[in-house]
Formats: sequence, structure tokens, C-alpha cells
Amino acid sequence: MLTVIGVRFKRVGKVYYFDPCGITVKRGQSVIVETARGVECGECAMGNTEVSEREVVSPLKKIIRIATERDLEVARENERQAKEAYQIARRKIEEHKLDMRLVAVECTFDLNKILFYFTADGRVDFRGLVKDLAAIFRTRIELRQIGVRDEAKMIGGLGICGRELCCASYLGDFQPVSINMAKEQNLSLNPAKISGTCGRLMCCLKYEHEVYSELQKVTPKTDSLVETPEGRGTVLSTQMLRGTCKVQLEDAPDEPRVFACTDCQMIRSGRAKKNNNNNNNGNNHGGECCQNCAKQQKQPEIDPMQEQEPVAVAQPPVRPRNEKPRRVKAAPQSTEDKPAAPARKPRREAPDGSDRPRLVKAAPPKDAVEQPAQETGENTESGEVVRRRRRRRGGAKRRRSSGEGNATPSAE
Repeated sequence: MLTVIGVRFKRVGKVYYFDPCGITVKRGQSVIVETARGVECGECAMGNTEVSEREVVSPLKKIIRIATERDLEVARENERQAKEAYQIARRKIEEHKLDMRLVAVECTFDLNKILFYFTADGRVDFRGLVKDLAAIFRTRIELRQIGVRDEAKMIGGLGICGRELCCASYLGDFQPVSINMAKEQNLSLNPAKISGTCGRLMCCLKYEHEVYSELQKVTPKTDSLVETPEGRGTVLSTQMLRGTCKVQLEDAPDEPRVFACTDCQMIRSGRAKKNNNNNNNGNNHGGECCQNCAKQQKQPEIDPMQEQEPVAVAQPPVRPRNEKPRRVKAAPQSTEDKPAAPARKPRREAPDGSDRPRLVKAAPPKDAVEQPAQETGENTESGEVVRRRRRRRGGAKRRRSSGEGNATPSAE
């Protein structure tokens, strides 16, 4: 357990823990403490109290002393200088034509830093403004952008209820508020009625959220079928705070009755009734629709627990993207009625003593017509035609040196 005191720096703000350093501080006294922003003067909101170490955010800052009359005069002088700095900063913002709104100005106790709070729709380049303010005040300048809820808390005002804003009067921290809270309380979803001065959802929607959540568990929903002491009926409307519901009885359809929610027993929820109405929509009128519906009702029902054989569905084969398509060879066709294909251009046989492989063309088919050897080819003793190899660069010089270029085709 640690002994701490709680200090608040604004009239309505968060309470921070500090180490009293053995000094007994009473609630309401002003103290001088050391913070991350520098030395500041605050008000004690909680005297010496023992708390667990889990509740303390380390490192725990220490108080310097209890504020004296001289310290209080310095604090009042700092507030006066902050108001002057506010007017100067507004003029500089207009000179630089910046799209920002100045909200408040604060000075630390030792005037080591001046903080300017502003709001803006987007990012603002205020580097030129900071240079001008630093040249005027001769101290560190910090511009901090805040949200619309913090702006309403600093400025203050009156809510639609006629009272002072909750955030400016007693709320220390902002609690998350959602639109579902307004739905559970059966409020109108008109933004003008559920939004506060800041333009966000009102913080007071959070206050009664837990109570409405508990009442919803025992309150039947609209269009639900319930059993009442006087018979079965349908819920027309409910009042959760009073704990009553208006029911239209089946036996007395003329005038609805009001019953306590505890006296009504739920038979069917209103959501289930709406789903059934949507499913049965179109079955209460004649024509082709009713005939089709009758045919569908006559179809035998399938037992989901009964095992059924899987039905094979033919699907085209799926080929991977990286796989290339295969070439399909054509089936051999008979050559009885087709003319013989012309013989390919023969190639020359490699010279004797050469290590080059010889490419010899196979003998032509028997049915093919014999063609005389071309001038660029040679015939062997077996009647096969030798095809000439492709020429390479510089091949003409080699043929001249070896005498191959002067060879003439031989005829049988």
C-alpha cells in the first residue's frame, strides 16, 4: 500500500496521484507539484489516502510544498498573462490566415512553457505562428490540437435540459457512448435530440444504460404473443420504466388492456412473428402463386439425418496457370487418295574426315513419285538424298580452302 494525495489542476478535470513526501495535505488546499510539463499549482481533491500499487502509475511524482500566499499571487498573475496571450495569438492566427480556432491558453507556474489549445478540421501548418509567438513571449510555445468534446468541456455551456454541461460541471473522463444505448431506451433516433452541444452523442445516454438493459430482460417486445391473466393476446406497446405493457386480447379485440410485465408470460417473441409473416407472404392469395406453393408443399420432405448418396457433377478440368497447354498430335490419315508430299530440300553430306554428324533423310514411301535430285544436293549409292547443313558465318572461306565449294551434284 502506498500513501498518496489526489491533485486536480482544473475546476473539472482528472485527479492525479502524487507522493505527499510525509506532508499532511487536506482537501481544498493548494499545492505546488512537479509534473511532466513542469512546475504547476493544483488543488488537493483527495487527502492522504492509502491505495494499492496497481492503481498508481509509475513513476509517482512528488509534491514540492504547500502553496503560500506568494505562490497564489503568482498563479493569479499567470492567469492574467494567459488571457493576454489568448488575444495576441488570435491576432497572429488571422495574420497567417490559418484555418484553426483557438480555444484556451495555459501557462505553467514557472512560465517555462505556454500551451495553446485549438481545434481544426484537418492538419494545420503553424510553424510560422510558433516562431512569431516565441519571439513575443520569449519562452517555450506548445500548440495542442483537441477534439470537439474537449472544446465543449473547456468553454462550458448549457444543455438541452437547461442544466450546465455534464462534462464542464462534474465529469472527469469521457465515457464511450454508442447509438445502441438510444435504441435500448426507445428514444427517437433524431440526431438533433440525442446529440449534445459538441455535436456528439450526449454523455447522459450512458447514465441509465445499465437500468434499461436489466428492464429489457423482463419486458416483452412489441408484436409478441403473451399469456395474460385474462387470456392470450398480442403486445402493442410497452413502458419499461413503469413496467407495464398494452395487450390486444384475442377474445376482446375491441379494446386493448394494460397489464404488468411480470403478469405476462412470453409465448412467442415479436421477432419470430415477423419472420413467420415474411416466410408466409404470398400464400394467402389466389392465382399461379398458390398453385406453385401447393406443389411445393406436396413434395416429400427430406430427412436431414438420412444419409444420401452424393451426386457427381461433371466439371471441366482445371489447369494450373503455370502449366502450358499440351499439343495433341493428329491421328494418322490414309494416303491412298491424297497426293504424295513434296520432297524436302536435301542437305549436303559432311566432308570426309569431319566429326560433324550426318543428317540422312529416310527413304521416300513406295507410292511417292520419284523426283530428280536437285542441283544443291547429292545422291548416295543406295538412292538416299543427303540434306545440306545450314551455312555458318564464314563458311564460304572454309569451302574455298578445302575445295568443297567447287563440288557439283552427281547424277545416277
